[in-house]
Amino acid sequence: MITSVLVANRGEIACRIFRTCRELGIRTVAVHSDADGSALHARVADTAVRLPGAAPAETYLRGDLIVKAAVAAGADAVHPGYGFLSENAGFARAVLDAGLVWIGPPPEAIEAMASKTRAKQLMGIPSLDRDRVTESDLPVLVKAAAGGGGRGMRIVRTLADLDGALEGARAEAAAAFGDGEVFVEPYVEGGRHVEVQVLADTHGTVWALGTRDCSLQRRHQKVIEEAPAPGLGDELRQELHTLAVRAARAVDYAGAGTVEFLVSAAGSAHFLEMNTRLQVEHPVTEAVFGLDLVAEQIRVAEGHALAADPPRARGHAIEARLYAEDPAGDWAPQTGTLHRLAVPGDVRLDTGYGDGDGIGVHYDPMLAKVIAHAPTRAEAVRRLSGALERATVHGPVTNRDLLVRSLRHKEFTGAGMDTGFYDRHLAELTEPAPDPYAPLAAALAEARTRASRFGGYRNLPSQPQIKRYTTAGEEHEVRYRHTRAGLEADGVRVVRATPGLVVLEVDGVQRKFEVTRYGEQVYVNTTSLTALPCFSDPTAQHAPGTLLAPMPGTVVKIADGLAAGAAVRAGEPLLWLEAMKMQHKITAPATGTLTALHAVRGAQVDVGALLAVVEVSQEDQ
Repeated sequence: MITSVLVANRGEIACRIFRTCRELGIRTVAVHSDADGSALHARVADTAVRLPGAAPAETYLRGDLIVKAAVAAGADAVHPGYGFLSENAGFARAVLDAGLVWIGPPPEAIEAMASKTRAKQLMGIPSLDRDRVTESDLPVLVKAAAGGGGRGMRIVRTLADLDGALEGARAEAAAAFGDGEVFVEPYVEGGRHVEVQVLADTHGTVWALGTRDCSLQRRHQKVIEEAPAPGLGDELRQELHTLAVRAARAVDYAGAGTVEFLVSAAGSAHFLEMNTRLQVEHPVTEAVFGLDLVAEQIRVAEGHALAADPPRARGHAIEARLYAEDPAGDWAPQTGTLHRLAVPGDVRLDTGYGDGDGIGVHYDPMLAKVIAHAPTRAEAVRRLSGALERATVHGPVTNRDLLVRSLRHKEFTGAGMDTGFYDRHLAELTEPAPDPYAPLAAALAEARTRASRFGGYRNLPSQPQIKRYTTAGEEHEVRYRHTRAGLEADGVRVVRATPGLVVLEVDGVQRKFEVTRYGEQVYVNTTSLTALPCFSDPTAQHAPGTLLAPMPGTVVKIADGLAAGAAVRAGEPLLWLEAMKMQHKITAPATGTLTALHAVRGAQVDVGALLAVVEVSQEDQ
C-alpha cells in the first residue's frame, strides 16, 4: 500500500497529482528548482525538497537527485507526471533499484516505445532515411526521437531547408530531453491528430478509453483537445482502439498511456507514437468516463486488477490550454507576475499558479488548463468559451482571446478542423478588438481613485481632463470633465463610477466595466491597457533598425558569418533565443547594413535588451 508519493515534476501536473493523493490519504513530496522555490506545487505539498539550480538539465532532469530526494523525504513511490523524466527508462529503473514503487509502466515498455524510431519498428512502420530524402518525399517532418510537446520538430518543404531543420531539431531536443536523436517521416497535410487513451493492469487487462482529437496545435503543441474525437466513423474508431490495444500488449504495458495517430482527410490512420505516461489532455477522458486516471495509475502500481470492461462514456469534454504567450507575436512566451487568475462557471481548472506568482523563463509557459464537460459537444463548446470569455486573467499577455475565438470559429464548431487550423486562421483570430470604451472606463475609475486630485494636462476642474492609454499596440486619448453633477464624457452618460466599477450608458444601453489596476497596468473587463504619462519619454524612442529582445532568454545561436558590416534583409534570421524550452527565431527588423551586434552566444538577455542595430537602406526608409 502506497503511503507517500514524490512527484518528479513541477507546476500544474504536480498540483493535479497532489490533489488525488490528498483524496486518497497519501502524503505528498515535491521537488523544486531554485526558480520554483515559492511555486504553488512546492507550497501545497506536505514536504518539499530543493534541487539546486534553475535550468531543467540541472534540476528536473537529474534523476539521481530526485531519487535521493524521495529516499530522504521518506516517500515510498514516485510519480513522474509528464515531460522531463516521465519517459526515461533509466530513471524508472533507478526508482525501482532504490526500493521505491514506480507509478508508471515497466522500464522495458518505456524503452521499447520511448524512441519514436524504435516504436515505428515495433509497429512495422519504416521511417524515411534522412540522408536519402528526395523532392518526391516532401513535405517531411523532422522529429525528435525522444520527448514530445512539439519540441525538436520542424516541417521541411524544400530540400535546401532540411539540413538546417535537422540541426535546429537536434539542438532543441538535446536541450529539452537530453537526447538529440531525430528522424524524418512523411508530413500529412490537412490531417487530424487523434489519439487513444489506454489503461492496463499487470494481470493482462487493457482498456481503450475512447478517442481524443488534438488537432488545434501551434508549433506542434496542442492548444485545444476534446473527447471523443468528433466525426469518426465506427469502423475507424474501432480500428484505432484495436491498434492502441495491440501496441500496449506488444510491450506488456501497465498503467496509463496514449497511442497517437494522424488521420488523413481520406480517413486513413497513420501511427505516430505511443506516449508511455499521462498526457496533458487526460482530463477530457476523465470527464467523459467518470474516472480519475491518477488514482487508477496508483491502483495499478499497487497491483490491483482492472475490471474486465471500462466504464461507459458519457457526454463530451473539451480542454483549452491557457498559455502566457502572444499568438499575434509569433507565439512569443511572456513573463511577469500573474496577479489574478479566476475562471467562473461549471468548469474544471488545473493550474500550477496562484495569484501573485511569477512566470519565469525556464519552463513551459502554460498557466492552466480549463475543461468543460456537457451532454453534447455543442454544449461543451458553449460552456468552455463562455467561461474563458468571463475569466479574470491579470498578468502577462495570454492566448485567452485566441482560445475563445477558436472555440467559436465555424470550422471548429462544425468539427471540420485539422492540424493546419492556425496556419489558415491565425491572422483573423488574432485581429485586435479592444473595447472602445475601455480607456474611458479606466480614466473614470482612476478619477474616482484620486478623487482629491485632477490629473492630465490641466488641473482646473472646469477644463477637460485628459488620459492616454495603449492597448493592442494602439494609443488612445480620452477626455472627461468634473462637474457639479459628477463625471461627464462626450457621447455617453456616466451612470456610475467607482474605483472598481464603471457603468456607462451608450445609445440607451447600460454597460458595466470592472476595473483593476496594478501600477500602470489597467484591466477593464478583458481588455488590458497601459497608462501613459502626460508627456512622452524621449528615451523610449528607438531608431527604425534597432533590434530588441522580444522576451528574456538565452542566445543559443547566431547566424553563420553574421558580423558588423554584413548586409541583411528584413525578416532574415539573425539569431535564436531559447526561452521556456523553445527556440525562437529573431529576424532582421529592416533591410540594410548591420552596424552593431551586441548579442553573444550563450549570454542571458532580458526583454528589451539591445541585440543588434541595422542601418536601414535608403529605399526602406
